[in-house]
Amino acid sequence: MPVFLFLSILLDSPFPFRYNIFMTVNSGYLVTVLIVIAVTGILLAARKMLFRVLRRLSQKTASHFDDLLLAGLEGPSILLILTLALYVGIRLSGLPEAYTKYVLKGMYLSLVLTATMGFANVSGRSIAYFMKKVDLPISVTGLLHAVTKGVVYAVGILVMLNAVGVSIAPIITALGVGGLAMALALQDTLSNLFAGIHILAEHTIRVGDFIRLETGQEGYVEDISWRTTRIRMLPNNMVIVPNSKLAQSVVVNYHLPDPTLSFQLKVSVSYEADPDTVERVLLEEAAKAAKEVPGLLSDPAPTVRFLPGPGSSSLDFSLNCRVREYLDQYLAQHELNKRIIRRFKQEGIEIPFPTTTVYVRNEQHERPAK
Repeated sequence: MPVFLFLSILLDSPFPFRYNIFMTVNSGYLVTVLIVIAVTGILLAARKMLFRVLRRLSQKTASHFDDLLLAGLEGPSILLILTLALYVGIRLSGLPEAYTKYVLKGMYLSLVLTATMGFANVSGRSIAYFMKKVDLPISVTGLLHAVTKGVVYAVGILVMLNAVGVSIAPIITALGVGGLAMALALQDTLSNLFAGIHILAEHTIRVGDFIRLETGQEGYVEDISWRTTRIRMLPNNMVIVPNSKLAQSVVVNYHLPDPTLSFQLKVSVSYEADPDTVERVLLEEAAKAAKEVPGLLSDPAPTVRFLPGPGSSSLDFSLNCRVREYLDQYLAQHELNKRIIRRFKQEGIEIPFPTTTVYVRNEQHERPAK
C-alpha cells in the first residue's frame, strides 16, 4: 500500500514538482528508462508478496478453483506490471502527452492480453476440474485444452483489434472466403483434427484405456491431441498414431465396457488323476489366491472346465478367472501356476511330460519269400 500511495501522490502532484525531482538529467528518455526500471522492481516485489498472501489464503479454502486461478494469472501478470511501469515512467518524466495517450492504450491492450492469457491458462484446468466434479463422461485431453485455449485467444484478439480501431467484420469476411483455400491446403491437418474430435465425442477411446491396434501395438492411451494420439506400450515406449488413421482402424479396447478381464489357465494332468479331485483342487487354490493376489477377483467366482476330448498325453482342464484390468492377468497367472504345482505335489497329482510313441516298420522282414 505505501508503494501505490507514493505513486498516486507523484502522479497527482503539479508538473514543476515532478520536474524538480526527476528532470535533473538532461535527457527525458533516460529519466523514463530509469523510472521504468525502478517502478518495475517495486511492482515485481509487491506482486511477489501479493501472490504469496493469496496462495496462503487459497490453501485455507476447500475449493481448488482459486488455486487454478492464481496459477494461471501469476505468469501473465508480469506483462501488466511492465506496461504499468512504462506508464508511470512517462507520466513522471514529463514527456509529451502523446506518449501518455499511446501508453494508456497499451495498458488497455496489455490488460486484455493479460486476462486472455490468464483465462487461457486457467480454462483447460478449470474444465478438467469441473468435469471431474460433476462426473461427466468426457476425457480431458490435449485436444480439449487446445480447442479451449484457441477459442479464448480468438476472443481476446478480436477485443484487442476492436480496441485499436480495426474493424472486425472485414476480417471475419476474409476468413470466410479464405477458409476454403485453407481447408484444401490443410486437408491432412483438418482430417486429424476432426478425427480427434470424433474420437472424443464417441467415447470409444479414452485417456487411460488399454487398447490394441490392428497392427499389433498395444498400450495405454496417454493423450489425444489435435493431430495425434499417443499410446504408451508396456516396454514404456510411445506409439504416435495420427487421429485419422486411428479413427479408421480396428481397435480392441480392453477397458470397454469395463476394465475387468477374464483369462484362461490351461492345466494338464495324467490319465490316472481323478477329474473331480483336480477340479476341487483348482477351485480351492483359485479361491485362496483371489484373497491374496492383487488384482485377482473373487466375484464372479473362478470356474473349471474339463476340455472336451482327451489330449495326446494328458487330461486337460481350463481354470477361468477374472482380474481387475488387463495387466493384472500376468501376476495372477504367475501366482496361480506356482500354487497349483505345489498343491498337485501335495495331492499326488502328476503333471505328465509330453510323450510320443514311434513305431518302426521293418520292411525287409515283411517281404514275402521267393
